[in-house]
Amino acid sequence: MEKILIVGCKKAMDDVCIGCSRCLVGFNRLDGEFKRYKGRDVQLLGLLNCGDCPGATIVTRLAQISLWNKPMQEKITKVHVAACNMDHCPHKETLLNKIRVKAGVEVIEGTHPYKPEEIFT
Repeated sequence: MEKILIVGCKKAMDDVCIGCSRCLVGFNRLDGEFKRYKGRDVQLLGLLNCGDCPGATIVTRLAQISLWNKPMQEKITKVHVAACNMDHCPHKETLLNKIRVKAGVEVIEGTHPYKPEEIFT
């Protein structure tokens, strides 16, 4: 079974994205970058922010996720870096490198495909 962690932008998650609904809808529908799991057993294990620019505490946060889930025998098998980081983060390469080094699992760039062209029309 795949156990998914989504890492999003702290600023977007706190101020813009309203509970990261689009990532969760994408996961529930197995749409966007989650299409790869169609027909497979998959669970969302967590939704985590990057820890602020430039991914300042992502390494610590990934260690905490691992530590806190260990007593329940839950282990992340894939990390998805959310659209907010992939599309707008000026530090995305630094963030991706930190996650790849620490996570020890496949890191997938992207989550949902729901990117409105004109958000306020």
